[in-house]
Amino acid sequence: MGSMIGAAVVRKEDPALLTGRGTFVEDIRLPGTAYLATVRSPVAHARITSIDTGAAAVAPGVLGVWTHDDLPGLPPTRSVPGMERPCLADGTVRFVGEGVAVVVATDRYLAADAAELVEVEYEDLPVLASVAAATAADAVPILPGLDSNVVLEQVLSATDAEEELAAAPHRLAIRLRNQRCAAVPMEPTVCLADWQHSGLTLYATTQTPHHMRNEIAQWFGLSQEQVRVIAPDVGGGFGAKASCYPEFLLTAELSRRLHRPVRFVETRSENMTSMVHGRAQSHEVEVGFDDDGRLLALRVRITQDCGAWPDATGIGLPTLTSFMSGGCYRIPVIAASFRSVVTNTTPVGSYRGAGRPEASFMIERVVDQIAAELGRDPVDVRRVNLIRADEMPYATQFEGIVYDEANYPGCLDLLLSHVDYPALRTRQAERRADPAAPLVGIGFSTFVEMGGFGPTPLFEQFGYVGGWESANVRLTTDGSAVIKVGTSPHGQGHQTTFAQIVADQLGIDIDRISLLHGDTATVQEGIGTMGSRGAPVGGSAVFKAAGKVRAKALRIAAHMLEADESDVELTDGVFRVAGTTGPTVTIAEVALRSLKPHLLPDGVDPGLEETAHHEPSNLSYPSGAHCCVVEIDRETGRVEIARYVAVDDCGTVINPLLATGQIHGGLAQGIAQALYEEVSYDVDGQPRTGNLVTYTVPAAEDLPPYETHHLVTPTSFNPLGAKGLGESGATAAPQAVVNAVVDALSHLGVRDVEMPCTPAKVWALLNTANGS
Repeated sequence: MGSMIGAAVVRKEDPALLTGRGTFVEDIRLPGTAYLATVRSPVAHARITSIDTGAAAVAPGVLGVWTHDDLPGLPPTRSVPGMERPCLADGTVRFVGEGVAVVVATDRYLAADAAELVEVEYEDLPVLASVAAATAADAVPILPGLDSNVVLEQVLSATDAEEELAAAPHRLAIRLRNQRCAAVPMEPTVCLADWQHSGLTLYATTQTPHHMRNEIAQWFGLSQEQVRVIAPDVGGGFGAKASCYPEFLLTAELSRRLHRPVRFVETRSENMTSMVHGRAQSHEVEVGFDDDGRLLALRVRITQDCGAWPDATGIGLPTLTSFMSGGCYRIPVIAASFRSVVTNTTPVGSYRGAGRPEASFMIERVVDQIAAELGRDPVDVRRVNLIRADEMPYATQFEGIVYDEANYPGCLDLLLSHVDYPALRTRQAERRADPAAPLVGIGFSTFVEMGGFGPTPLFEQFGYVGGWESANVRLTTDGSAVIKVGTSPHGQGHQTTFAQIVADQLGIDIDRISLLHGDTATVQEGIGTMGSRGAPVGGSAVFKAAGKVRAKALRIAAHMLEADESDVELTDGVFRVAGTTGPTVTIAEVALRSLKPHLLPDGVDPGLEETAHHEPSNLSYPSGAHCCVVEIDRETGRVEIARYVAVDDCGTVINPLLATGQIHGGLAQGIAQALYEEVSYDVDGQPRTGNLVTYTVPAAEDLPPYETHHLVTPTSFNPLGAKGLGESGATAAPQAVVNAVVDALSHLGVRDVEMPCTPAKVWALLNTANGS
């Protein structure tokens, strides 16, 4: 058996998922389960003057109706200290969709019917549904006890870069916007709480079961061993399932009161206003550069819309944006600052890439605008600024942010080898000359982002106990193996990739390796899955645990072969003395011997089971170069992606099939942000995009075939050399698409198009530019 690292193994997870045999929270059936429905505010900001629950309380099947006042002592959900969000509105509602009351009934439909009978009267308060409104001079603070709606403001640089900007031969001021997006996971928020005399079991759609267990135990005054959180199959998370939702606490508390399990299943329209949104940033950028396009100084002021209640995963997103604001370029001086603002909208939290796509979009749009200003090719401007391979690892201006080994120019060169760039420019010119032909645009994105989230000092800022990850590998007496990991996958393919790592270490067939995850009662401590940390951090822990098992098995095998350890080798699951054809022992025989203490070497404890933790010494930094070619219909403004070519460097590629799948998924979401998706509100805070009719999620036919390639530069920051890949597509694609759209319109004097680049928006620019 050759090395399993780099093998294109078909996902072990898929047969169950593709045949409907997966186990999601909604598939779990407990006797006597009742159902919770939430009564949600239809207004964005109002004082609650009365709640009449009488009719609902006597409706068929109803077991109870509760408001905030009926649940004294119920803790608030996870948020920023001093800004904690109550599970149900405490006298005031602050966004459309905020929970006002809950109904529990014996049947889901009876609960939903009864929720409609709860009558709530509101007294309108001023609605501040945008950052501009929330920061106006006469704006009243939305949250109690605060002086303004700016809830966090930080300067992350020692200089304001004014001196360097003033001295630069050229200076540009640019305003950029990363619109608000919805995560839209296939599975909405679902939970099932079962509080018994021994404690609480909560089945939940979460990316962080151990973290949630710790918090719930603290909130309810329980010991951690009295709380069991189980995340079974999870139908997508994209960062939004790293947040904690009120229903997690409400179902737990009401299960305790009713002495029966309580389930909550979010509807799709609820999901659009209740699950945290992503992005929602605007950037005020000033950049100084010379005649060659060389970047001399960058100043960026970031404004983050936090929504009505600052989410613990959302308020700090601009920190990550600031850290990555220089992209993969050598910029002598960067001055970054930000402010986070509350508005009367759905809270904002993590969404695939979480702060890094916003930074990548910003710097890549800046580079293209510099190229346009100077009349230079955008590829040439990139080349003159890219950090070179011989400069890696590269310490940025932000403390602790050190880029690992990479070859940014090499990624661009590999990309151009797959794209006939001169021919594309020729085709573009020919199309411009033909009024009946679609316009052609070519957009580039050379990017770097953060992955492998940890180390602990960084991760603690987001409320986690650490940034490490854990793994346990146990070899059974028949030579099969069981892995337990602290990560909690929701589509990443850990069952396959982690099995490949163990198979590579122990020479076991991958089909004889199973994975346990997402259950705090059976899995040792863990942190969770987010920030592209599955392979770099979780995989490294698996690698270390398997290595410890291998070392112990080697010692036992040497004893069985009456040989010195240094002379014994393991090949395809068989131990033998190197260079001989003599006696052999299999991994299964060694596993069986490991449980016979009287036959073990002195000082060796029984069993072949080892636990390991991996604490990252640094983040990892996936990078790449992408090219997007678009065609624009002159009559309708419709943008069609004619070609998309991606070169990614995620370090060691454990499984090319899974790597390609991760790229495809990220690209789909990045392209969707560029062309289709936007959560928007009217001035009264009413969502215009409250369902999948009004919020435009692309279908397969709306997306192009992707051409994907890899440049492999292993990182020295972890033993696998893997950097992570789950968020790279979403980080790279938006600016590649927007740069292409702007490029197609550039001959008309267009310098920017705000995302999403809808047909109406592009058509209006075409007609304005044509003088219509």
